[in-house]
Amino acid sequence: MKEGQRRIYLLDELRGFAIICMVFHHMFYDIGFVLHYDIGYKIFNFLCVFQPLFWAIFIITSGICSRLSRNTARRGIIVFAAGLAVTLVTAVIMPAIGISGAEIYFGVLSCLGLSMIITGIFMPLINRLGKKGSAAGMAVCAFMFLATYSVSSGSLFFGLVELPQPLYETNYLAFLGFHNGSFFSADYFSLLPWFFMFLFGAFLGKWAKDGAFPAGCYKSRVKFLQKVGKNSLWIYLLHQPALYAVMYIISFIQLLFV
Repeated sequence: MKEGQRRIYLLDELRGFAIICMVFHHMFYDIGFVLHYDIGYKIFNFLCVFQPLFWAIFIITSGICSRLSRNTARRGIIVFAAGLAVTLVTAVIMPAIGISGAEIYFGVLSCLGLSMIITGIFMPLINRLGKKGSAAGMAVCAFMFLATYSVSSGSLFFGLVELPQPLYETNYLAFLGFHNGSFFSADYFSLLPWFFMFLFGAFLGKWAKDGAFPAGCYKSRVKFLQKVGKNSLWIYLLHQPALYAVMYIISFIQLLFV
């Protein structure tokens, strides 16, 4: 955070809550993927209904924090590089040692990193906006998020407007949301629509930057969630290797008693 700004502990707590939800969600996928228990896939699929909620919390808080960062673009490069590292491990290294089906192409870190870079480039313009301009930006972003939410399914406005099929003939534009039926990613967040959610948070960050959030946002409540929220990048990078290790240990122990 920039010097002289009060820490908004609620942002740390919300981000920590979102990351815990994500780890909990992925754990059930791993139970199905590694331990081959159908109950894992069933619970994972059930929780997918709630997934947009905790990812919305995470992405919006990240957008807000982009207004509080000393250098948003530089942080974006770091996060995007972390996303590339995740792709390298899951799509190259893991298949090479016989673990396939968990490949990640343009996951949440890649999406967040590129969103930070783009927002950071235009941050001087965003910072010029007053509260009315920021409120208008939030409204436009909310509209564009809803309009583009179904891009990966080939349409705008949840099926009301069909998009040209040539956009979906290859997977080269998967980072934008355009891909064909052969595309698979265990974690996938295309720029459309998620960039607009991040930018919504960046516009909302005007009030955070001015110290104009409600007083309760600056109070420290749950230190555990704050710690998780402050270390969300490392937790995201390490949670799957840790979960896989636990699941494979359980699988090995089960073999000993079969």
